[in-house]
Amino acid sequence: MKRYSALRLFVEGLRGQKGWTPAWRSPSPKKRYDVIVIGAGGHGLATAYYLARNHGVRDVAVLERGWLGGGNTGRNTTIVRSNYYYPASARIYDFSVRLYERLSRELNYNIMYSQRGIVTTAHSRHELEGVRRWLGAMRLNGVDGEMLTTAEVKLRVPVLDVSPTARLPVLGGYIHKRAGTARHDAVAWGYARAADALGVDIIQNCEVRGFASNAAGRVVGVETSLGPIAAEKICLSVAGHSGVLAALAGFRLPVTSYALQAFVSEPLKPVLDTVVMSLASGFYISQSDKGGLVFGGELDRYPSYAQRGNMPTIRNAAAALADQMPSLGRVRLARHWAGIVDIAPDSSPILGETPVPGLLINCGWGTGGFKAIPVGGFVLAHHLATGKAHDLAAPFGLKRFAEGALIDEAAASGIAH
Repeated sequence: MKRYSALRLFVEGLRGQKGWTPAWRSPSPKKRYDVIVIGAGGHGLATAYYLARNHGVRDVAVLERGWLGGGNTGRNTTIVRSNYYYPASARIYDFSVRLYERLSRELNYNIMYSQRGIVTTAHSRHELEGVRRWLGAMRLNGVDGEMLTTAEVKLRVPVLDVSPTARLPVLGGYIHKRAGTARHDAVAWGYARAADALGVDIIQNCEVRGFASNAAGRVVGVETSLGPIAAEKICLSVAGHSGVLAALAGFRLPVTSYALQAFVSEPLKPVLDTVVMSLASGFYISQSDKGGLVFGGELDRYPSYAQRGNMPTIRNAAAALADQMPSLGRVRLARHWAGIVDIAPDSSPILGETPVPGLLINCGWGTGGFKAIPVGGFVLAHHLATGKAHDLAAPFGLKRFAEGALIDEAAASGIAH
């Protein structure tokens, strides 16, 4: 893999940009691999990369039904944060933030990670009390955060209406300074390029249609649109379609899939240099490097696999923007889309072994999958390579639902962001 650098960019400019090579190969699948990862989104690609880099397992195939990064990785609002309530959640998400902080240098690919912070606003005394408790838990968990007065919120977010006559008056809030945004495509492309350079085969347009098992019930391969492929171990990293693949493998997951809508506006001059989230409306917003306002709201509250939304949710998200930031109320929308998110009963991920021997799973991140891409791949690679759950992932196994050891993060991650 040729390294990217400012010097190389300059030299290629002098050459007429003729020296660049494809960032990754497009190989035909082999008959057998040590590990198959299903899903070439951020989590699947990260799993393959860390398998090869950290554990020397390079005979790996990543199978993707469509195109690389074409699922939820390319359909989210790119927020990265670790402001969670319970210790297990804070540990795993904060580790992900730390991986993000050095990811551009590690992958030799600019993921455009901007630690601009996230301001969470409270609009009632009850919300303000909840924010103080939430912030206290964050600090106990070693995650940064500071309370903000109404005046301090206004200073950080000048376009936010904090007047006493506002429909949702702002009583205060808090800021999580290490949070920020990253370029979603760049995260997928960076992991793909680095994994390919280590020998991983990334096979696009290869739909998994079934699983092959031996007499003992252990999964030993997959049936695909390109033919059967055998493997010692298989990992599912397919986000909102995890339940579909689990059913093909013969078991049921405790997850429900919903559409999560998002929007981007026409480009504007810089008006917002942080991420803003409203507890009362579920509205959240940031401004991209190209100037578009990237925002969204709550889930469409009915199960769906359609990568589009409905008008009531569009209306509610647009109304929240107009209500809380009146000066932006007449900005025109450029695009609108939806991703399919898989929600577990406790709003926490499911990581590790399944009832089918040889088949591991990475799912249930719900609305927080993008922020967890590095850690999701890191811990699943560890489990695939060593046969044991990583300490960070151990609390998030499927067995917690049988044992009643739920990690109920609905208060921290229930808002769609």
